Amino acid sequence: MSKFSDSLKEIRKSSGKKQREVAEYLEINIRTYQYYEGGQNEPSIPQLIKLADLFMVSLDELVGRDWIGR
Repeated sequence: MSKFSDSLKEIRKSSGKKQREVAEYLEINIRTYQYYEGGQNEPSIPQLIKLADLFMVSLDELVGRDWIGR
């Protein structure tokens, strides 16, 4: 799995939301959402923003990006 799929699954579980709830929020099929968590597909940028808003996390955190600064 990718950092994104691992991060997405972890964030969703810690929020207490079910896959079906998130898929409905994104207005996508649950299978499509399961592909996101399974690392077989990735959401569009607008969907990433919606996910970050839903879970109240930054895009960096959502995609599993470690920021060390410059």
